[in-house]
Amino acid sequence: MAPNHRIYALRYATREARRHEHFIGGDPHDAPMPMDYFVWAAVSPERTWIIDTGFTAEVAERRKRTYLRCPVEGLRLLGIDPDAVEDVVISHLHYDHVGSFHKFARARFHLQEREMHYACGRYMRHARLRHSFEVEDVVGIVRMTFADRVVFHDGDAELSPGVTLHACGGHSMGLQCVRVSTARGPVVLASDVSHFYENMEKGRPFTTAFHVGDMLEGFDRLRALAPSPRHIVPGHDPEVMRRYPAAEGLEGIAVRLDLEPVA
Repeated sequence: MAPNHRIYALRYATREARRHEHFIGGDPHDAPMPMDYFVWAAVSPERTWIIDTGFTAEVAERRKRTYLRCPVEGLRLLGIDPDAVEDVVISHLHYDHVGSFHKFARARFHLQEREMHYACGRYMRHARLRHSFEVEDVVGIVRMTFADRVVFHDGDAELSPGVTLHACGGHSMGLQCVRVSTARGPVVLASDVSHFYENMEKGRPFTTAFHVGDMLEGFDRLRALAPSPRHIVPGHDPEVMRRYPAAEGLEGIAVRLDLEPVA
């Protein structure tokens, strides 16, 4: 039987934005729609998995994001020592999901092979597609590959009992989400398969897209992986911080996704 995991969403940055920025085709009601940035941790008695690593203060300043805390150092607030972490899932190589990878002293990084091909291949000739990547992040993961610290996956995979990867594509060529066993059933950490609840619920793709059709089918994949919509957690929605109970002593910083939503 798969162990039950505690799952934390740690909010490390935010930015002011408007609705038209989050939906292909814009939005007729162009109200404010802020975006939050998270890293996630799945913790069982046997093992800790980190999902994504966030970006650095330097990148936050250059890209005009409000940086709240270093995401890797923030893990210590959850009782997780980054230097002891052995496995990190990189959902994809966009700057806000891989940028602080170098702050894990010993971890292996789990990545879809298609994502490495994408980030190093012909499509990076196009400014519209490469704007979400930081070249030093990509080069750094290449260096990690040469140091035998990257585990490449080709599609879906079981990482350990109760932790599985699922390739979705769409937003990025090698995007993957993670399903984790918990006491309330399997929880699907969507990452950027759906940035906001509304992207998935209304079938409205996010503006940064490699393949719009794959993005739309990714919404269906999330629903197929989860026992209910309440078990799907989008990658950037501030609603996550309101819908889930705070981790003990970390109100406004981290929430528990393995517990039932409170709203």
